[in-house]
Amino acid sequence: MATLIFDPSGVARRQLHVILALDCSGSMRGDRIASLNYALRTALPELRHVAADNPEIDVRIRVVRFGTTAVWHVADAVPVDELKWTDVAAEGETHMGDALRLIAGVLTSEAMPGRQLPPVVVLASDGYPTDDIDGGLKAFFEAEHAASAIRLAIAIGSDVDEEILQRFIDHPEMKPMKATNASDLVHHIKWATTAPVKAVSSPTNAPDPLVPLAREADLAPTANSEIIW
Repeated sequence: MATLIFDPSGVARRQLHVILALDCSGSMRGDRIASLNYALRTALPELRHVAADNPEIDVRIRVVRFGTTAVWHVADAVPVDELKWTDVAAEGETHMGDALRLIAGVLTSEAMPGRQLPPVVVLASDGYPTDDIDGGLKAFFEAEHAASAIRLAIAIGSDVDEEILQRFIDHPEMKPMKATNASDLVHHIKWATTAPVKAVSSPTNAPDPLVPLAREADLAPTANSEIIW
């Protein structure tokens, strides 16, 4: 009798889509936007390393930037190994609602075909939305995969509409992560992009994946900085 040899390369890997929504409004000019770009450049190697440690998962990245308009900075779901970061610039208003509408358009089975893990959506902002945020949130939560998504938010600076960020998270235990200096922002971007990948690759008995993530976020230390936003 012939021996059957299992070839793992023939099994389709599960995809994990990580979508970043980045505030690039005028209030982000200077140290904030520079720190955001640095955070993304330094987070990508760590995310690649985490993905390499979990070869059964195909990690894909999309990025929306929003100022006076919301546009795709990385429109296609790029494999993390292929993504090269291009810096964003700060200008204009804060069209967060439009950004959420763009994301809603890709939280579909058509845009995310095949075997999927719950997508991760990270929203980072330093201010107050200047467009129809209620309509944007409504469109987002009506999207096919919005309810199952792991939703994280980073409040940049001390003058942020945290109530809006909490509405986006829509979870009683997960709170917006506060970044009042460059070190905080770098740390939170790294954590928000890598911790969910680790969590879904090592499932626990917790019925809600955000509960252990929320506890980990509370315990995660941040570095000190002399610059306070």
